[in-house]
Amino acid sequence: MRICSRCMMDETVSEIIFDENGVCQYCKMHDRLNELYPLNEEGKKAFEKLIADVKESGKGKKYDCIMGVSGGTDSTFALYNAVKLGLRPLAVHLDNGWDSEIAVQNIKNACKKLNVDLYTHVLDWEEFKNIQISFLKASTPDAEVPTDVAIMSVLIRVAGDEGVKYVLNGHSFRTEGISPLSWSCIDGKYIENVQKQFGKVKMKTFPNFLAKDLLYYTFVKGVKVVPFLNYYDYVKPKVKPFLTEELGWIDYGAHHHETYYTIFYHAFLLPQKFGIDKRKTEYSAMIREGLLTRDEAMADFKNNPTEYDKRVVDYTIDKLGLTKDEFEKIYNYPVKSFKDYKTYFSTLQTFKKPIRMLVNMGLFPELLYMKYIGKD
Repeated sequence: MRICSRCMMDETVSEIIFDENGVCQYCKMHDRLNELYPLNEEGKKAFEKLIADVKESGKGKKYDCIMGVSGGTDSTFALYNAVKLGLRPLAVHLDNGWDSEIAVQNIKNACKKLNVDLYTHVLDWEEFKNIQISFLKASTPDAEVPTDVAIMSVLIRVAGDEGVKYVLNGHSFRTEGISPLSWSCIDGKYIENVQKQFGKVKMKTFPNFLAKDLLYYTFVKGVKVVPFLNYYDYVKPKVKPFLTEELGWIDYGAHHHETYYTIFYHAFLLPQKFGIDKRKTEYSAMIREGLLTRDEAMADFKNNPTEYDKRVVDYTIDKLGLTKDEFEKIYNYPVKSFKDYKTYFSTLQTFKKPIRMLVNMGLFPELLYMKYIGKD
């Protein structure tokens, strides 16, 4: 199997492309993001301007930004720094029914110690459970897409309701890496189509996010989503003890283990059914940032294989209301991809030029353009 000559991304990614030097497109995306968010004087000035703009936009309002919180390292660190910079965030949490006790406690501790208001949006469990089962039946690696879309949607909708112009997210390409489109297609139309094909209930309350919503909240409400942590030289292992000391934050173990479903998804479903180990994106990001050598990362990856806890798998199956036989049948459905369903993918390809204009205007994220559309 061919592997990128610079990072750890390989041909388990169906759309991977290598240049003449054997370097993959995700390394080039990473380099482009470093150009957009440089850790130098230019980047410092851009960050200072962003903070000034956020404060200015929030004058006369209770909040000047919206920030998602999960109880994880990234969102907690982002919230801490926003407050220390003098911002007035409203913390927003999506409760999809799978929160771990530690994650919930981390959210409460952080908001209380930072004196930040918390709004929790609780999904209708029966409806959301059915959507999750539908995605398992769709048999693609996108089982977490409904949660990802719901989080994004709730943050943006709350911003619109509060008259807030900025959503500051806690994702950092320097530690998270860049997830391939074939591993995670964030697309509201995709959710609609999968639920229409496999669902037993209609989506009545699920906070989906469609093209019309993007246009409304961008151009009518003027909401901007900003990758806040991209402005930081963020090294996760160094942050954890700091958050523990400052906020009473508790480590819940491995990355993405703040909810039971993400444990099931990352440790069991992806590697066992789809042969996908998302640690490759994280290790690759650290290699590109010089935090690990390629040899060190590959050795650590090999020596610490992903293991799943059967108890978590059994708990997930039971909570979804499935029998083991029902789950086994669904699990053995042939593997498919988002391209087997209706999505916005072809539309984005068709309107490549106007979307590029939106990117240049700062109204469409360049990372999404690179992932969903590719090169100019």
